[in-house]
Amino acid sequence: MKTKLLVLVTGLLLSLNAFAISLQDAKTQGLVGEQTNGYLGIVKSSSDANALAKQVNSKRKAHYQKIAKKNGISVNEVAKLAAEKAMKATKKGQYIQSKNGKWIKK
Repeated sequence: MKTKLLVLVTGLLLSLNAFAISLQDAKTQGLVGEQTNGYLGIVKSSSDANALAKQVNSKRKAHYQKIAKKNGISVNEVAKLAAEKAMKATKKGQYIQSKNGKWIKK
């Protein structure tokens, strides 16, 4: 079941390609980063970064809910798996959130 969930989470991350250019630009500029809770966080606040994070996180939450319902698990479990996957996929020089909540460059 865990493998099936990882496949679904991978699909989720790939489904956000509509935001890939803007999201990647924001990550490269150090405006946003991947949080330990499975959602995008603001590293340096700006109106563009805030709007992007809100939009991406809304889509992520909807996908997490679908995956959770389909697999009979909590949204938090899905988000945690997605966070692990997103952090592994984060490119060197971009930000991820440490376990103590601080932003660090990967």
